Amino acid sequence: MTTLQPTLNAASSADLGPKPAAAPSILAKTWIAVVGANLGAFMAVLNIQIVNASLADIQGAIGAGIDDGGWISTSYLVAEIVVIPLSGWLAQVFSVRRYLLTNAVLFLVFSAACALAHDLPQMIALRAVQGFTGGVLIPMAFTLIITLLPKAKQPIGLALFALSATFAPAIGPTIGGYLTENWGWQYIFYVNLVPGAIMVGMLYFSLEAKPMKLSLLREGDWPGIITMAIGLSALQTVLEEGNKDDWFGSPFIVRLSVIAAVALVAFIVIELTANKPLLNLRLLLRRNFGFGMLANFLLGTALYGSVFILPQYLSRIQGYNAEQIGMVLAWTGLPQLVLIPLVPRLMQRFDPRIIIGVGFTLFAASNFMNIYMTNDYATDQLFWPNIVRAIGQALVMAPLSAVATAGIEAENAGSASGLFNMMRNLGGAVGIALLQTLLTKREQYHSDVLMQSVSLLEQATRTRIEQLTQYFMSHGVADHADATHRAIVAVGRIVQKQAYILAFSDTFYVMGVALIVALFAAALLKKPNALAGGGAH
Repeated sequence: MTTLQPTLNAASSADLGPKPAAAPSILAKTWIAVVGANLGAFMAVLNIQIVNASLADIQGAIGAGIDDGGWISTSYLVAEIVVIPLSGWLAQVFSVRRYLLTNAVLFLVFSAACALAHDLPQMIALRAVQGFTGGVLIPMAFTLIITLLPKAKQPIGLALFALSATFAPAIGPTIGGYLTENWGWQYIFYVNLVPGAIMVGMLYFSLEAKPMKLSLLREGDWPGIITMAIGLSALQTVLEEGNKDDWFGSPFIVRLSVIAAVALVAFIVIELTANKPLLNLRLLLRRNFGFGMLANFLLGTALYGSVFILPQYLSRIQGYNAEQIGMVLAWTGLPQLVLIPLVPRLMQRFDPRIIIGVGFTLFAASNFMNIYMTNDYATDQLFWPNIVRAIGQALVMAPLSAVATAGIEAENAGSASGLFNMMRNLGGAVGIALLQTLLTKREQYHSDVLMQSVSLLEQATRTRIEQLTQYFMSHGVADHADATHRAIVAVGRIVQKQAYILAFSDTFYVMGVALIVALFAAALLKKPNALAGGGAH
């Protein structure tokens, strides 16, 4: 049995042991551990979006180009997605307490170090280590919930975890925008220090010391670890950099895609044939876990996709700065603070599958509300779609986690946590890559269609160009030919802007469809009570 199962093992034995008086203090320590770990997971997820909101300022400060500056985010995401599935095994090797505390402290150290970076290579290296240490905090928080807490209390723990999974990405741009505009970009890294110190204190106090099992290093599934690390690193890099490098028009992307495909296929084969696999992929054959993973992947696609698309739209079309974008996105986050704590009570009163269904339906509806955007579609028009999205996200995460992991044995907790959290992050990477490409292609398509109507043979076009020509001449342009040229350029920009608005509308449509598919996957989940016996297939 894995050491992931109760680091605070006394918590489970307290109910049966001879010292019932100690049970309250042991249970209190368990909750302190769970809350501390979830605070860490919240900061790790927050660091993705909080940095993205301030990327332009960071690039300017350290002298990075727009293209190369993207690696500031990519390096963090690559390291994070690699370490998430490794964490279950590494926690067994070093003990949960030592592994979690070490990475929590290192996460804070490298957060502060990122604020002091002077150039791009330094920032990329520091962000990679920050991602590797922060990535540990996400699956470990999930693992502690499903191994330490009694079944009846797990919905509360999963609601806490939902704050990191859905609230953190939504509120990240708000915090990032505010700090960057008012304090400077360095503070998006310093903001981790105070809550991080609280997290370390809670984990140090609550987690029980266990001996390390370094012998497991010799028995480790090293072929699986190596192929997984190579495959996921290559895949994440392809997804992050593909659209910018014209996908398979780039030899670099082609080579990485081949490496990713070969390594991940090898990893799957190794995991299915190894005596002691790193991850138990056979969990995917269990109905609830398999369909739960599919729904979770699509949730990640829409969750991270919408946090990517909305700032792009508000910046490119409406000309908002980071702080203004953050204020708009705040309404996708703040309502979740109120709603998520209520979800465990809803799970006691209603079938969790119904709550999941309502959540996915509302999240999908919020995207469909944005498919007819116009030139003046801004803060006021986005208010209600963002509120509906917030309600939907708040309802989905905790019950989906509970239903998907119902019946997972303690020895499989590490695998389940690694797979579940990796899949959501991978869904986000796939979603952003897909939406970037879709935005580019649909803008080109809509431009071509609109330009057919904006022809010099059309009287309306000639009239508009003449009006703009007169406007430029009345505002200091003396030459009629120059004024006419500027008028034609202005008409082209109007057409391009309209094409982009239509393309952004298309991206919301695609996210809505993805969530409808997630809704169908959730509809195939079995009622959790049917799995109460544990290990159901």
